[in-house]
Amino acid sequence: MKGIRGRLTASFMIVILISVVILEMMLIYTVRENYYDSLRGNLTNQIKISADMYSKYYSDTSLEDNILYNVDAFWNQSNARVEIVDSEGMIIMDSSGAFPGPEEPAGDIKDALNDKTGEWIGKISGQKVMAIAYPLKSNEQIVGALRLIASTEEIDRDIQRTTNIFILIGIFVVLFVGLLSIFLANTILVPLKEVTTAAQGMAAGNYQVRCKKKRDDELGKLSDTLNHMADEIINRERMKNEFISSVSHELRTPLTSIMGWAITLQNENFRQEETLNDGLGIIAKESERLTGMVEELLDFSKFVSGRIKLDYENVNLAVLMADIGKQVRLRSLGENINFTVDYPDNLSEFITDANRLKQVFLNILDNAFNFTGAGGAVHFQVKENEREFVFTITDTGCGIPADELPVVKEKFYKGKSSRSKNGIGLSICEEIVTLMKGRMEIHSEVNVGTTVTVVLPKEVSADG
Repeated sequence: MKGIRGRLTASFMIVILISVVILEMMLIYTVRENYYDSLRGNLTNQIKISADMYSKYYSDTSLEDNILYNVDAFWNQSNARVEIVDSEGMIIMDSSGAFPGPEEPAGDIKDALNDKTGEWIGKISGQKVMAIAYPLKSNEQIVGALRLIASTEEIDRDIQRTTNIFILIGIFVVLFVGLLSIFLANTILVPLKEVTTAAQGMAAGNYQVRCKKKRDDELGKLSDTLNHMADEIINRERMKNEFISSVSHELRTPLTSIMGWAITLQNENFRQEETLNDGLGIIAKESERLTGMVEELLDFSKFVSGRIKLDYENVNLAVLMADIGKQVRLRSLGENINFTVDYPDNLSEFITDANRLKQVFLNILDNAFNFTGAGGAVHFQVKENEREFVFTITDTGCGIPADELPVVKEKFYKGKSSRSKNGIGLSICEEIVTLMKGRMEIHSEVNVGTTVTVVLPKEVSADG
């Protein structure tokens, strides 16, 4: 949990740190540009006014004469340092009294002599300054340039003070968000830890433990899922135990009968022909019943482990339906149940596993007869459409209660009726139908009857 807390907190911190740094850089850049734009605007307005005044009132006199006689006439309103440049780019007047030697004119001066407003930011005598240059014209001819130079020291100090304030605010925000991220991480980790503890208890075999759902979010859904899983495991364990108990009882009955008759027939006093025939008949019958139960268990084991493979072949469904009718008809006569089989004579051939398909129908029919009393009816029919075969087995038996209907196909489920068997017959049928890419549906009404529908697609690949 500490590792997750650290990663969550670090993730929050990285995101907020990057956000704060980017925001601060943008703010500081904006503040700096605003300060410099303000200074640039002031110098530009002053220099344009001075240049216009020169053009209107002093341009009829040469630039050198104006410097001698009107040196401060057209820039005396400016607090900036003033330089006058001749048409060759040489500085011929500097209000500070400093005259640099011959050198390449600065970029702003070149722009001014090309009839543009020039700008230059750099250092003069170790001091950072901003210079704005503007052309001086006489009769629309450029005779020189006027240059205003202002120190940026004061605005740089203001920018630095503002930057410091922003940095302090950023540090405060990062610290505050750091504490908040720890709190937020805990809101996730505490319920996650509780869910983990409950899951560990379930993994250790304690399926009575439950996760407490505190919020209707992903963790809440996880809690619901774990609780549902525990309920399912408890239910499956109960059904498995009932299944084992039921199977043990059903196996014990034929075994007891076989053993009893075997002991009886060993006694010389009971070796009369009639008794011997009865005993051997019962032993054979019970052995056959015992074999059927064992085979059903083996089938179930194979289906659960995924080891069942279907043997596909061309099957004549009309012949298959007729065979099933003959096999079941004797039982229907013995139990006084009206059994009918209905199928069209021109059924298409079906590529499937005939033995497994027959197993499905005999199992369902066995259930139908078990839950239908004397005088009732069982109807078995098949219909064909363009894409599917639809098999239905309908009985007029006792029906299945609505609360049992959703779970009758589950493994190990054994109905509440005394006629219910070991609870694996329908689950095997469901597995076989699923392997055949089909579906099995059960509809039932208590005291009315049950209808089992098996729908199988015509086109099924031989590899399943």
